[in-house]
Amino acid sequence: MSNRGENGCESHEDVWPELERAECLARGAALKWASGVFCRPENLERLGYYRKRESQRTASINSRLKSVLQSYLEGVDWGLGQLREARAELREASHAMHKVRLDCSQNAEAILTLDTLREVSTSHSQLLAAVSNLPRLCSVRSMVLETERLVESRRLLEAHARLMELERWQDEVLLQLRGFGGSAGTTLSPEDDKLVQNYFSGVGRLVEALAKELWAVVGSGLTLSLQNPTPFVSAVRIVEREEALDQIFLEERRSMPGTHSRPLPPGRPRCWRERFFKVLEETVASRFRSASYLHTRGPGLAGHLSALQHSIMNDLSTVRNLLEQCVPPHYQLTKAYLHACHRCLQTHLSQIIGWELQSGEIFAVLNWVLHIYNSSEMMGDPALAAYLDLEELGPLISQEGLEQLQNKYVQSVRKSVSEWMQKALEVELTDWQRDQEPDIDHEGCYHTSLPTIITQMLEENARVALMISESLRDQTIQMGLYEMENLLARFRDAIVEFGKEHRKDPTTNNKFYLHYLLACISNCIILKMSTEGLHQQVGCRASVRFSRMPPGPLAALDRAVKKACRLVMDRLLLDLQPLLQGLLSHSWLTHGDVIPKVCSVLELHCQLYSRVRPPCRQCLQEECQRLTVVEYVRVLMQRKMICRSEEERQQLAQQMAHDAQQLREHFQSMEVDSTVNEVNPTALIPVLADLIKLKDTGLLTLEVSGLIAKYPDISEEHVCALLDVRGDVPRDVRVTVLCLLEQSAPPLPSGYRPIFPDILVPPPSMPFCLPTAKCA
Repeated sequence: MSNRGENGCESHEDVWPELERAECLARGAALKWASGVFCRPENLERLGYYRKRESQRTASINSRLKSVLQSYLEGVDWGLGQLREARAELREASHAMHKVRLDCSQNAEAILTLDTLREVSTSHSQLLAAVSNLPRLCSVRSMVLETERLVESRRLLEAHARLMELERWQDEVLLQLRGFGGSAGTTLSPEDDKLVQNYFSGVGRLVEALAKELWAVVGSGLTLSLQNPTPFVSAVRIVEREEALDQIFLEERRSMPGTHSRPLPPGRPRCWRERFFKVLEETVASRFRSASYLHTRGPGLAGHLSALQHSIMNDLSTVRNLLEQCVPPHYQLTKAYLHACHRCLQTHLSQIIGWELQSGEIFAVLNWVLHIYNSSEMMGDPALAAYLDLEELGPLISQEGLEQLQNKYVQSVRKSVSEWMQKALEVELTDWQRDQEPDIDHEGCYHTSLPTIITQMLEENARVALMISESLRDQTIQMGLYEMENLLARFRDAIVEFGKEHRKDPTTNNKFYLHYLLACISNCIILKMSTEGLHQQVGCRASVRFSRMPPGPLAALDRAVKKACRLVMDRLLLDLQPLLQGLLSHSWLTHGDVIPKVCSVLELHCQLYSRVRPPCRQCLQEECQRLTVVEYVRVLMQRKMICRSEEERQQLAQQMAHDAQQLREHFQSMEVDSTVNEVNPTALIPVLADLIKLKDTGLLTLEVSGLIAKYPDISEEHVCALLDVRGDVPRDVRVTVLCLLEQSAPPLPSGYRPIFPDILVPPPSMPFCLPTAKCA
């Protein structure tokens, strides 16, 4: 017993090594728990309690294990029972299959004796079909020849009736040979099928010949309807017969499922109704194939589109009034013809816009597509509204294609506009060299042909583009303004070159130089008014699609005007400088003869300025007044004269006040009054005269303070030059005045235009002395 137990344990340990490992772990865990609990003496008193608790836990675990094991064993027992039942059923099925195999092997020998009978039956069925169809087979060739004659003479209904009879014979022969009339259900061999097809090959040729004549009649339906619509009606009846036969054969094929389905006759389904509408569309398309790139260039394209319009509308009238009566209502022939025309026009126009078109040709296409095609003269006719759905068909040219075409139109017009602007500028430059003054308009202002040409060109292009759409008008205006900006840049450069050439020799180069500068200013004013009018036409349409918005023709106009005005003032300065050099001289102090001569020059120039359009006329007169004062004060600042006595200061101040009075009266007589500045420029001269004639040098600080209040832009150099001209300012007073200048730097008042920055103060030079004084 012990040996068996020991052997059993050894065997158990060999088979389940995990059990020993688990038991060791359990013992170790129990020992660890016990050592932790009973390490304290007081816990030994509860030893009985711990033993009872662990015994109950062990009993509970053993009970659960037994329950699980019992359920597992019951499931295994039920499964073994099911396997026994399945084995018994399989054994019975195996015995039944063995019996079936034995029966099949016995019947196979009997089936082999029926093969000869099957071959005889097939041969008999084929011979029976041949005998029954022999009369028809003999007359096939003669009927084919007769049907061909009927087709050639366009007796289409009779020819189609014979053709249907021949096809019926062919179908019956094939059906009988394939066994659909008997009980065997045999199939025809490829050799026999080919023999039948060859014998009835004339039928296929007849179908092709009839179809050719049929589509020829359909294609010439518009012409036949005006002469004799009978052939067209016959063609439609034949199409309907064929469509009905197609439906019959397809229904029969669908009604026989699987391998017993009846094969379709040769050439079926023919779908001649679908072909009818395709021929109709091909007939429409043939009207567009005659248009070529060379024959429709220039004005020919507009004529071609006009011819298409009349041709389409005449054909539609024929279809709606005549052909529509020759077809069944479900054909909706007018609608089909309209749709065919629309699709063919889409294709034709896509071909046309792919050509290298000029602006006039693009305009003709856009006008035809956007306005004529949808007008009451064409598809907008109320009588056609029930047949045409433009939303379903889509536009003749897609929106993207229209935008590309409009961009191409703008680019073509841009090229033309650029060339014409360049030519107009060349003519303008030639006019500047004429030995006569510019033309005078009804308002008495100088002008040349340049603004008229540019304005008319841009307005005409905008008017033409507006006939297409507002968006195209806006694009054209934007393009024109952009090109005008480029022109004005070249125009300003030309004005600069014109001034340079004149400065080389002012006495001999173009005595009408100033006149043409003033004409340029008037031209810019006219162009500015035209530009503002074009801007107003564009308005707030910010959706204009252009490569970029023009950066500003108005700014370019302002630059050109400013440059021309600067040259005009340079020319005035050139005339004034020799006269102003006589200021602060002996003759000037004695006689005061400089300002009358200056006024004569100013009067001549101001008379020419009156030939300029407002507001530049007033601006030039004001600049003339300002320039005169600036140059007058500039001469004073040059320290050409330094006073040595009170009498000299009084004499100088008195002459300056007299000059200022003369200038003021002269400008008032010419109705020149400063509206831009708060302070009149001529008022500066009397103020400076008051500073010079002041007797008490102690009051200079107060006088300079008042001068700074009126002219806050005056600098230290200007005040020093004025003090030098007085010649009697002590050093301490000078220092006080300069400290006042440093401490008081008032801001420029609103609307005040600085004048002293334009008056340059040269460095101190040798002063001019009065006769009684010695040179310093």
